[in-house]
Amino acid sequence: MSIIAQYGEVFIWMACIFGFFMAWGVGANDVANAMGTSVGSRAITIRQAIVIAVIFEFLGAWLAGGQVTETIRKGIIDPSLLENDPQLLVYGMLASLLAAGSWLLLASMRGWPVSTTHSIVGAIVGFALAGLGFEAVNWSRVGNIAASWVVSPLMAGSIAFMLFKSVQHLIFENHNPEQAAKRYVPFYVLLVGFIIAMVTLTKGLKHIGLDVSFAGSLLYSLLFGIALMFLGIWMERRLVPSSRKTDTFGFEGVERVFGVLMLFTACAMAFAHGSNDVANAVGPLAAVISVVYDHGNINGAATVPWWVLVLGGGGIVVGLVTYGRRVIATVGTGITELTPSRGFAATLAAATTVVLASGTGLPISTTHTLVGAVLGVGLARGMEALNLRVIGTIVMSWLITLPAGGGLAILFFFLFKGIFG
Repeated sequence: MSIIAQYGEVFIWMACIFGFFMAWGVGANDVANAMGTSVGSRAITIRQAIVIAVIFEFLGAWLAGGQVTETIRKGIIDPSLLENDPQLLVYGMLASLLAAGSWLLLASMRGWPVSTTHSIVGAIVGFALAGLGFEAVNWSRVGNIAASWVVSPLMAGSIAFMLFKSVQHLIFENHNPEQAAKRYVPFYVLLVGFIIAMVTLTKGLKHIGLDVSFAGSLLYSLLFGIALMFLGIWMERRLVPSSRKTDTFGFEGVERVFGVLMLFTACAMAFAHGSNDVANAVGPLAAVISVVYDHGNINGAATVPWWVLVLGGGGIVVGLVTYGRRVIATVGTGITELTPSRGFAATLAAATTVVLASGTGLPISTTHTLVGAVLGVGLARGMEALNLRVIGTIVMSWLITLPAGGGLAILFFFLFKGIFG
């Protein structure tokens, strides 16, 4: 307890610096995943993607990032085991933030799209093993997280495959693609409206006390989708027809329609991502603040001051602006060639997977989901459309994320333990 009283202010300063570093990693790596399909398909430019992400990621983190967040991330360890040694929790959370941030820095430098959630989870598992022992870890929870390596890309890839095949069959293989687009695109608009509303209601607003049931979210989302469909019909009538081909699949006018749809999905996914993944940085930070302010008392949840959410949102924005381009390039152009229609199928499939996972409780990774969706679109065009070397590198980076985070956390945990005693 004396260690907490003696170094409390130092711990808070360190937690803020490491939390910002971790949020920087979220911005450099995870946000780039969400924007990769939009940029890779040329629906929006890299600058437009950064502007969209800066606005909606920050709003998501600040407005919906949570008044209350779990201090022990995802129930991986039992906080009661640390009641007699609260300083170990502080060392562990500081080590976890620094370890996960360091791994994300390395991954972003290499252009690897890795899961920020898995990074912080691996770090916390490492600290728990080092500081508390093997039995302190909730291994069933860790197993569920590891299962998401398979569940996320498979589900998203399957949905993306079917979505793109439907677009290809109904519109691009029609004898008059532009007339077919006028007939079928409003239904895709309805689907976009429905899914982005569901993403926002089920993931983006869950922390602000907006108690909407899953059934209620379905109703509100359907109404929003219908409204957006009528708006889409009105906008579609204002597009100037064009018969100039842009690739073997479609016409410029048709691809422009899908480019507009991607704008909506990019905004919604950025907001939902900011509200959720800011917890990867501010969750451990909130734990340190709670322990120091409560003089060593450990609670299961901690109130997050507003400035902590601003710190997390700011870190995400800085990370995207300074280093997000590399991962955007990997997801947007490295795996397969994207057009607006293909990018639309991938982004909507990823969003749909997030909604399904929220409703069923399936463990998923946003990063794995989006990469899986891009793979699904590529498979719809044949194996030759995929860059297998890039895919192999991505899968390898996924496999080493948990152990890399854990190993670094063990190193930093003993470092802090040695420094502060």
